[in-house]
Amino acid sequence: MEVLPGRPGNLTPEEEEKLRKFWEMFLHVCGVLSDEATEEADTPSENPGKIGVSGSEKPKKKRMSLFKKKKDKENTAPSKVPTMDSIKENDPEDKWGENKAYLETLATHAPEQIRATIWSMVKHDHPDALLLRFLRARKWDLQRALVMLMATMNWRCSEAHVDDEVMMNGEELASIDEKTADTKRKKLAEDFLAQLRMGKSYCYGTDNAGRPICIVRARLHKAGEQSEDALERFTVYLIETTRFMLSPPVDTACVLFDLTGFSLANMDYTPVKFMIKCFEANYPESLGVVLVHKAPWVFQGIWKIVRGWLDPVVASKVHFTNTLKDLEEFIATEKIPNDLEGRSGYAYQYVESVLGENAKMKDIETREKLLQERETLYEEYESKTIEWIGEADATKRAALHSERDTVAKKLRDQYWRLDPYLRSRSLYDRIGVIKPDGKLDYYPSKTAVAATNGNTAALAVGETSTDDVD
Repeated sequence: MEVLPGRPGNLTPEEEEKLRKFWEMFLHVCGVLSDEATEEADTPSENPGKIGVSGSEKPKKKRMSLFKKKKDKENTAPSKVPTMDSIKENDPEDKWGENKAYLETLATHAPEQIRATIWSMVKHDHPDALLLRFLRARKWDLQRALVMLMATMNWRCSEAHVDDEVMMNGEELASIDEKTADTKRKKLAEDFLAQLRMGKSYCYGTDNAGRPICIVRARLHKAGEQSEDALERFTVYLIETTRFMLSPPVDTACVLFDLTGFSLANMDYTPVKFMIKCFEANYPESLGVVLVHKAPWVFQGIWKIVRGWLDPVVASKVHFTNTLKDLEEFIATEKIPNDLEGRSGYAYQYVESVLGENAKMKDIETREKLLQERETLYEEYESKTIEWIGEADATKRAALHSERDTVAKKLRDQYWRLDPYLRSRSLYDRIGVIKPDGKLDYYPSKTAVAATNGNTAALAVGETSTDDVD
């Protein structure tokens, strides 16, 4: 499968230069790259490949925990932050309030926290791939891309609490909370699990382009049936979980809205707006194609409203299908679920969480060792990136780029050893779609699925292995 343009391994010279400048801006905001370093980069020297690095010495940084907020709000961004004179907090053209979020982030978050949160967004991805998503989404405008990146970081950290709540707590804690006497926690857990159990939205298989498919069964949604918090948590949880089903060079998903049996009772504009915001503002360049299947006539008026909310690029990815033949243009018949008239033999069934499947998350000592190991890799990648940014010789720069790719692979492999200490197991871990080493099986056998729903699964992921820590 070919690597699409604008991705790692397929950049034009101009795009690579943009990426280098974007990394420089990002490292400034994080306090990794100093004012003096930039001055050195702008001044010819005997060793142009070293910016802000003395000999082989790496930039020194204090490690920030990903599990607690920085309390010292007096510590703001470093003095050398890219000039953002044109940023207006209340810009009418700023659809999602990114400018305001950017300014608030610089004012209230220490550079170390910005760095830690954005690195936590990388997970199993190539670091360049993450930054390139924001560059592509903002048409390679460096300033707008940085604003978007920082706004997303603020949303993940301060609003949605993606890593420290949604993904950390996951399904097992929800199954515990639905039995609690705490009314608020009980309601949130019940509503979250209800959507999983009914299969309101679920992932199954891949389309003809190799993209994982997320199927949304709109007929199963009734306005007011679940709380807004539960709807948003479920949406973020599913999007974030689907990220783990992306395997390079595939970096986007196929979303299929099944409108079979849809009526006005199923329409709810609030979660639709939230979903649009997620994809346009917080998960840029994640949608490959959107299929709207069997839309009834009543949906025509709804679509006129929804289309007006969409970015033209996102709207261009929407395709309407009415028959199985229409669907086959995007998905092979043998990969289409039975309730969509396909021949896959698949029907969604939720597999409950297993008590003890997240036992590794209680092993704080091993988690901290793995996080420290990962911090060392972050520093190595940043050091190589600083050299790459400042290297004028094209041949040497290409060699440094290759070294960065090597570190990126180490980060990917190391992430999967760290993953069970950070992320609660999902349905897709239990049924064998997402393997412990990050490999994917989009069509796991029924035998494998049955085997996961028992003590074997809990033991398989619940105990710390000597292989987890080098």
